Amino acid sequence: MSIFVRNKSVPIFIGALAMFALGVTVLSEAYGTGAMSISFTKTLGMTLCLCLAALAMDLVWGYCGILSLGHFAFFGLGGYVIGMWLMAARTEAVVRANLAEGVIPPTEAEVNQATALQIFSVVGADDWPWMWAASDNLFLSLILIVAVPGVLALVFGWLAFRSRVTGVYLSILTQAMTLALSLYLFQNDTGLRGNNGLSGLQNLPGAEDIGQDRISIWFFWASAVALGLSYIGAAWLISGKFGNIIRGIRDDELRVRFLGYRVEVFKLFVFTLSGILCGIAGALYYPQAGIINPDEIAPIASIYLAVWVAIGGRGRLYGAVIGAAVVSLLSTYFTGGRAPDVALGALRIEWVDWWPVLLGLGFVLVTLFAPKGLGGLVDYIVRKPTAGDRP
Repeated sequence: MSIFVRNKSVPIFIGALAMFALGVTVLSEAYGTGAMSISFTKTLGMTLCLCLAALAMDLVWGYCGILSLGHFAFFGLGGYVIGMWLMAARTEAVVRANLAEGVIPPTEAEVNQATALQIFSVVGADDWPWMWAASDNLFLSLILIVAVPGVLALVFGWLAFRSRVTGVYLSILTQAMTLALSLYLFQNDTGLRGNNGLSGLQNLPGAEDIGQDRISIWFFWASAVALGLSYIGAAWLISGKFGNIIRGIRDDELRVRFLGYRVEVFKLFVFTLSGILCGIAGALYYPQAGIINPDEIAPIASIYLAVWVAIGGRGRLYGAVIGAAVVSLLSTYFTGGRAPDVALGALRIEWVDWWPVLLGLGFVLVTLFAPKGLGGLVDYIVRKPTAGDRP
């Protein structure tokens, strides 16, 4: 519990997160007044998942100095792993219910074949691909949520760091990894339904009688717990000697290497850990979104993740969370048709189209005038200003 004493942001963040979760619960349709819609409850839950991904990105970039432009690949892989279990289990339940109406009870082989046909007929297949082997087991799927992104991050990081690839070259490599994975998933013969993706993920197997009002708040709670525990773990990690070493790698890698530390090992650990956290975030995000397809893993998504951290203030865990939350909610507002269009004579600003411009402008302004990001503004507000202080 010493982390709550050594890092003052931890009790403040956990307290604020708990109050936020309590407020959403009180306003929810399932356990509260019903003032908050199911869709907005899901939006807030998904926002917490994006905050977790931003937290992972801040660990690897803000503290270790590795600008990864491919971390949404790990996010998407976590979503695909849980999505396979959700879709397989839900489809099997529907198939069993339909076949049970026949005169002769179906065999397990017939149920298995009918389930595969139902899932893969959209891409012209009728049998289970090898990668769906664990999709009938929830326990194995939960392990794979951690293992699949973790192994990819471990292998990629080991190949890159042992070759001492750094800077912009490493950023390009991470983006190339994401692009390659996205293009691979778009193919119909990959076993993941190509550009159709996985759908119906909001339906929990065995919970057919439970409404989306309760399911949405359950996932919101799970997302809040995952974010809170990850924040505590990340704060503990960066508060000790390990944190000093990775900051040293960020600021002067050559000097840390000369001091005798195995820089590649520290980089690989942080990179792999952040990939696992992104996988967990994705596994919580897509059941709330209801669908995942290869577009979600496109390189632009990873760039957005870096922008969120930069706007929030890298090198500050709470800054990354603030940046992801603010930009995500603003994006929902401007691209969801809620923001009224603005007519300026011959020019008409439709925010659905202009949102990327607004985001890019915000990124430039923060970089030029508030390099510490929104987290830096929080620092300025909470501490006592002194002469010469600037936000």
